[in-house]
Amino acid sequence: MSDLSAEMTDLIEKLRLALRAKEGVGGGDLKSALRKARHRLPRRVRKQAQKLVQAAPLAGHPKLCLTLDHADLRKAGTEVLRYLETVDLADRRKGWWLGMLGAMAFNILALIALVIAVLIWRGLI
Repeated sequence: MSDLSAEMTDLIEKLRLALRAKEGVGGGDLKSALRKARHRLPRRVRKQAQKLVQAAPLAGHPKLCLTLDHADLRKAGTEVLRYLETVDLADRRKGWWLGMLGAMAFNILALIALVIAVLIWRGLI
């Protein structure tokens, strides 16, 4: 395996492991991991990762690896890795809990308003 193909396969594997660590998506390869993390990634990052997915079958072959634009793929890989490094799991978890609590609070207020409206309509208040 040439140095270029080894570098590309290492970059693809590093991206797959970063997606597993930061987004919690598994998968045997980058394509399946990216499919599972699709809506959690910005469009720009998803497009850069898609370039690497398309290059993955060629990266394993020594001669076909020479046809790839390594500078562009390296740049795309570093951009995706840079984004994944900025993901804060604690903040994302806290945001999820606050969103759920906010929705529950709204539902409780709506239920109280509905009960009061029914009581007024029935003439009990």
